Amino acid sequence: MRVLVLAALAASIAQASAEEAFVTNQLSDDLMVVDLATSRSVATIPIGGKPAGVAVSADGRFAYVTSPDAKAVTVVDAAARQVTGRIEVGGGPLGIAVAPDGRTVYVADWYAAAVRVIDAASRSVTASIAVGASPSGLAVTPDGKLLLSADRDDDSVSVVDAATRQRKAVIKVGTRPFGVTIDAEGKRAYTANVGSDDVSVIDIAETREVGRVPVGMRPYAVALTQGRGFVTDQYGGTVSVFELTSLKPVKRINVGDYPEGINATADGKRIIVACWESNTLSIIDAVELKVIGEIKTGDGPRAFGAFLRRTE
Repeated sequence: MRVLVLAALAASIAQASAEEAFVTNQLSDDLMVVDLATSRSVATIPIGGKPAGVAVSADGRFAYVTSPDAKAVTVVDAAARQVTGRIEVGGGPLGIAVAPDGRTVYVADWYAAAVRVIDAASRSVTASIAVGASPSGLAVTPDGKLLLSADRDDDSVSVVDAATRQRKAVIKVGTRPFGVTIDAEGKRAYTANVGSDDVSVIDIAETREVGRVPVGMRPYAVALTQGRGFVTDQYGGTVSVFELTSLKPVKRINVGDYPEGINATADGKRIIVACWESNTLSIIDAVELKVIGEIKTGDGPRAFGAFLRRTE
């Protein structure tokens, strides 16, 4: 019977679209590539500098990894599993996002209250954008016109015009926002507020907070799928789920210890969670709202950012 259950579990996970997880393991100084269809690691790429943030380009060609201790961004050829470049950015690079067209990479400098702008073709820093104190999570609207920065120590989100590279608005949110996620329509953004144990809901066009959702202890990041928000609660060891329309809490799902990075698969059926202290990825069925699998990682997985890559 146990064999049948495990076989059914493997088949269920494999039904998800062909995708890979690019997981930054901060304590083992590497980037692990996990095939989500087989639940197996297919590569481990040395990075160094205590890698934390990661962003896979929309076309799946490159993964960009921030290393705060090395003050650098590493460029990885996602298909070849090889490091192809290293960009010195200075300061304390943490959050990272790639424009939808893949031409521009944005890096949050935790120490400088700034976002560094990297030209993907030349692999060089071409500009610096002033934002609030301790910028962490970054997200770009689907049309590529706006960049949002969660400014942790200012309790706010900066809205940046991507064309002019100027901050055009500051939105007050909960206490110590960390991760920020924008919906597929580019209408709303959601910040995980580490200090106030809630999620702020932002109307991007109106540049204002329109709601708050209570979640678990020390929320880190937010993923969206199935009309729901999924939030990693670091201290709770849970993922809080809430409805996007009513903003009402639905459930808390027990995962590994100290969950941080979280993404939804492209088909919307799975939620992938990096659990820092248990060195695992927890796989959640986004419809049934339950854990259906667990995958071992390296030491200290953070996977802060858009860490999933489609392979077909």
